[in-house]
This record gives sequence, C-alpha cells and structure tokens, in this order.
Amino acid sequence: IETSMEGDCLSCIKYLMFVFNFLIFLGGSFLLGVGIWVLVDPTDFREIVATNPLLFTGVHIILAMGGMLFLLGFLGCCGAIRENKCLLLFFFMFILIIFLAELAAAILAFIFREHLTKEHFTKELRKHYQGLNATDVFTTTWNAIMNTFDCCGVNSPEDFEGSLFRVLNPSDMVPEACCRRNSHLDLSFSNKDECLAGNMLYRNNKGCYSSVVDYFEMYIYVAGALAIVLLTIELFAMVFAMCLFKGIQ
Repeated sequence: IETSMEGDCLSCIKYLMFVFNFLIFLGGSFLLGVGIWVLVDPTDFREIVATNPLLFTGVHIILAMGGMLFLLGFLGCCGAIRENKCLLLFFFMFILIIFLAELAAAILAFIFREHLTKEHFTKELRKHYQGLNATDVFTTTWNAIMNTFDCCGVNSPEDFEGSLFRVLNPSDMVPEACCRRNSHLDLSFSNKDECLAGNMLYRNNKGCYSSVVDYFEMYIYVAGALAIVLLTIELFAMVFAMCLFKGIQ
C-alpha cells in the first residue's frame, strides 16, 4: 500500500511538473512575442528603444529570457513525461540560473529607474534636440514620438525654453513636430506659423511622457503581473523537479 501511495504521489508530481513547465513554455512564448513586437512595431517605438541604452539592453534581455524559457519549458515537459533524471537535473540547474537572473534584472531595473524619469528625459531633450531638419538619431526619434503621439516636449511645450533648439531656432517657440495637423489623413499643418510662434490653439499641449505612459500603461501592468506569476511558476517547477528527481529509481 505504501509503495502504491508513493507511486501515486510521484505520478501526481510528474503531471504537476508537466503543467508548470507548459506554463513556463507559454511565458517564454509571450516574452519572445513582446520583444519581437517592440523591435518591429510600426509606431516608431523601436526608435525610442534604439536611442536609449537601458531600454535597448532591456529588450534584448527580454528576447534572451523568452528564448531560454521557451526551450526550458519544452525540456521540462519532456523530462517530466519521460522521467529522465539527467533532463530533470539539467532543467533544475538551468531554471535556477534563469530565476536568479530575473531577480537580478528586477533589482537593476529598480536601481536604474531614475533614467526613465521625466527629469532625465527633459534634461536630455533640452541638451540634444535640434529641430525638424536635423538628421541625428536623437532628434529624429523625438520628432517621430511627437508626431505619433500628438504631443510636445516631455512635460509640455515649455520644456523647449532655454534648450539647444531655441538657440538654433531663436524665432520659434516650439518645433514644427509640436504643431497640430488638420487630420490624421491630412498631414499638412493648420496655422503652422501661429503654432511656431507659441499659440496654444495650434500646437499640441500635452507632454509626451504622459502620452506614452498612457498608451503603454495597460501593457506595463500586464507585463508586471505576468512576471510575478512567471517567477512563482518557476519556483514551484524547481520544487517539483527535485521531488521527481529524488522519487525516480
């Protein structure tokens, strides 16, 4: 009877591990999808990522983690079903490394969070943004952001006061990218001269920081919640892997 109970317990652990590894497999697929979407996104978000080293590194970490979890979930499922001790041990060591790497990434994201603040972006905008006809990556990226999200500056159009843009364009209060368009289909500007002179009626008055955050807010919360769920699943998967490893004769 005791042997039968042990066999039932082992079988239960095996199928639970399969389920948890299948969830890891799905989590890896999701991370891969997010990373690929950011890199090929048609709304120019990839340009924002390309000009920010922290975001650029983060996206590639997401891609790498997604690929590893995708492979790991598959190996874990195979190890559980086949009851292969070698696969299970490899799975445990691999997922432990990933688990610790994810914790380290979360700690680093917390430490370097000041690089994603309004103050940091405002300082960089005032220091490097040149105007519509500039060809540097920083300026063209900001032009793409302001055109895409119908916004101006980081906090508001006042961010351009005392900036490099005003030094280079002393007659313009705001760049042309801040001007309101007639419609989304008609790319011509409405009263462009009034806009460049600073008339609030003809410029976009909302800052880009809040516009971008509002646009991605749902995705940020979903990604954060899924990250917590994924870490919990990985922890349980490691426990089940060790229990199954010890239970296999």
